[in-house]
Amino acid sequence: MKTNVYITSVSKFLPNPPVYNEEMEQFLGLINDKPSRVRRIVLKQNGIKCRYYALDKNQQITHTNAKLALFSIQKLFPDGEIPDDIDVLACATGNPDQLLPSHASMVHGLMKNKPMEIYSCAGVCLTCLQALKVAYMSVVTNQTQKAICSTSELASPTLLSKNYQEEYEHCAKAGEDPYMAFEKDFLRFMLSDGASAVLLSDQKNETGLSFKIEWIEMTSYANQLPTCMFMGAELRNDGELKGWKEFESQELLNRSVLSVKQDIRLLKPNIIRYWVDHLEHCLEKHGTNASEIDYVIPHVSSMFFYGKLAEAIEARNLDLGEQKWFTNLTEIGNIASASIFAALDDLHKSGQLKKGDEILLMVPESGRFSYGTVLLTVV
Repeated sequence: MKTNVYITSVSKFLPNPPVYNEEMEQFLGLINDKPSRVRRIVLKQNGIKCRYYALDKNQQITHTNAKLALFSIQKLFPDGEIPDDIDVLACATGNPDQLLPSHASMVHGLMKNKPMEIYSCAGVCLTCLQALKVAYMSVVTNQTQKAICSTSELASPTLLSKNYQEEYEHCAKAGEDPYMAFEKDFLRFMLSDGASAVLLSDQKNETGLSFKIEWIEMTSYANQLPTCMFMGAELRNDGELKGWKEFESQELLNRSVLSVKQDIRLLKPNIIRYWVDHLEHCLEKHGTNASEIDYVIPHVSSMFFYGKLAEAIEARNLDLGEQKWFTNLTEIGNIASASIFAALDDLHKSGQLKKGDEILLMVPESGRFSYGTVLLTVV
């Protein structure tokens, strides 16, 4: 008999006071001592009004990625103390503090509660559901009774002006226009720092609400589509990546190789179409009636894509209209892998939920176009 798995606690941690649009370059710095030419355009499109940085105005890091994860994990428990009945820790991030050891190792090292099984999921946004599925599988197969899924991102240090300055100067010396490609610059004004976490158990809460995990589905279309979002690499003319190990040390600076980039030409025609393909597949596979779903939490990087997704879903005649949607993107920014559970936390705290409600979590990843969907029932 299949074991039921419940999310019994959900949390988020956002570092420092919120940073509003007009303050962003006070934290990230000016490239070539000039305000960005695309900042206003990007902010108008993405609709984000404020975000959180684990930085001060001197561009010093205030929280490591592992610390962000730790603080959100501690918030899962009323007294902030992590109990000793947790046997599995699955961590997700796209921005670990180091290449080695694993991110999960560093988070576990800060927890200091007991030896346990750990997993690190590396990638972009979909790592959140990859880590969730690892934690879920450990409980549903009766390997453990409780597991933690942690998601955290520390993107802001990679967005600092100092990471782009050398490329500007190199271009100027070579007589080229020292203007950052839109694919590099626009991400500086979309990403946010923070963490979220969920506690999984084979028993629902005795008091208060829990979320029963009905199913978790993920699909990669990397076999059909090329790389779209990348870091520590450059896109070659043949569409493949040239990794950071192939560059000379000075080239890493001159070409901002370690900065995150996204190919907008690939993103716009593909991200929504394949997302809705995946969504339709999930609903059909599990016999889920879209009309019975009460809330939809879509992780979108921008309010621009929020509207495009709504249009595509309506065009497929799926009863998942915007009246069911919940997002906190404009208030906390795009925290990548940490976004979906941060939104679930805010929906939970809103007081709107009641037993029997069905919630659909939807997460895309533009790295090489992967998608994930989760159905929860409030119990």
